[in-house]
Amino acid sequence: MSDFVSKVMGWIESTRVMEQGVDVDYVGLFTNPWFMVPFVLLLLYLLYKQAFRDLIVITCFVGVWWVSGTEYMNTLVVGGELQISKVLPVLFGGAALMGFLVYLFFGRSD
Repeated sequence: MSDFVSKVMGWIESTRVMEQGVDVDYVGLFTNPWFMVPFVLLLLYLLYKQAFRDLIVITCFVGVWWVSGTEYMNTLVVGGELQISKVLPVLFGGAALMGFLVYLFFGRSD
């Protein structure tokens, strides 16, 4: 099993997906009509279909993506040391978000 995991991790590292995610130009992305037109059309379609659960999930993903690029996240590791006082709010916030999403998918019926 560890051989499989190491092969998958090697493949992910060879594609450099993580580096591409870090190097995203947020301003350029959200001012690019080739991204914004389909994104807005998707949001309008989901509003038309009244798929509020899907809208909430998209909002959560965009929010986590935005928060991960803030200065607060950049100061979690200072001088090679993890700042526990700054990690705990992130941990509890992530746990609360995951709990909310699990409730959204499994806890209630439509």
